[in-house]
Amino acid sequence: MRTPDSWVVVGLDNGGTSNNATVLDAGGRFLVDRLVETPSCVLDGPQVAIPALVEALDNVLTQLEIPRGAVRAVGLDTPGPASADGVMSSKGATNFSAPEWHGFDYRGALAEQLALPVIYNNDGNAAALYAHHTRFGEAAAAHSSISAIVGTGLGGGVIEGGRVVRGAAGMAGELGHVQIPMQGLLEDDQPLPHCNCGFEGDVESIASLTGITNNLLPYWLTRFDGHELGRVSLDKAAKLVRSYGENADPMALKIFEQQAMALGRLNTLAANFFDPTAYFLGGGVVEAAPHFREWFLAKVREHSALREEQEQVAIFALVPDLDMAGARGAAVAALESVQGADNPPPLTPIKS
Repeated sequence: MRTPDSWVVVGLDNGGTSNNATVLDAGGRFLVDRLVETPSCVLDGPQVAIPALVEALDNVLTQLEIPRGAVRAVGLDTPGPASADGVMSSKGATNFSAPEWHGFDYRGALAEQLALPVIYNNDGNAAALYAHHTRFGEAAAAHSSISAIVGTGLGGGVIEGGRVVRGAAGMAGELGHVQIPMQGLLEDDQPLPHCNCGFEGDVESIASLTGITNNLLPYWLTRFDGHELGRVSLDKAAKLVRSYGENADPMALKIFEQQAMALGRLNTLAANFFDPTAYFLGGGVVEAAPHFREWFLAKVREHSALREEQEQVAIFALVPDLDMAGARGAAVAALESVQGADNPPPLTPIKS
């Protein structure tokens, strides 16, 4: 039973179609064990989306019979690009295309609406923070980690000492746009992959749904002449590749092995400039059949060239509770802001 002086923080995961809300108490216990979603309305602009976030917060509090006065802080995560302070890109973004979003101070506007502190992270950083704190619990501040989230693009984050590494301009942890060596990854006649950001040969150009659509699938269909995925549009075929991989289709496995190799090379770079304790993997492969995601994680580890000393201590793991990881990571950041850096959120760690 809650006591009169107890307090909570709320995590809000703001997506293209839905807001997911969760609640974390001062003892590090999540009070919600499922998705609690409401419409996000982001395509209608900030004048509609901000009240929708307030509604998401009030909805989850009502379900738990917690008054808004018990909330000390709110964590907010959104897809990027945005600054570390939650100011949306001056050029907009996929989910924030209305002109009103361009350069909009999302965090500040929500904080003003709620009259509460709001702590902002992009969705990749929030998921990375949740994975880190869930794995290490009260020892989070003694460890570092990198999380790669494979989706339409390649998101993720870098955690040092239990905290998100943001960088001078708030652009640290853009793992998808790290350029990696292509020699030995591509076939001799395979074109150099291009990324929508303008780079060639970055991780996202291979390890993402967009990378499959634009780069990998068009090439491998020429090597597997007559494959049934060649009978549908590239967009549709790319979304079906994972199910084919789960069924051990040779072409799909070639595609996913190249993705695993790209992620392994990203980890190799991280091992040499950062030397993290843990390498987390999230995204669509986490939502795949267990045998396939374990195969894929093993392939990522196989292609991560660590030194012997690093191999002995490194952890390779999947991001837990991926559909709830964003909101939960946002809540962790909010709790951390209340408790201070010297008192990390005491989440229960995962047993190894």
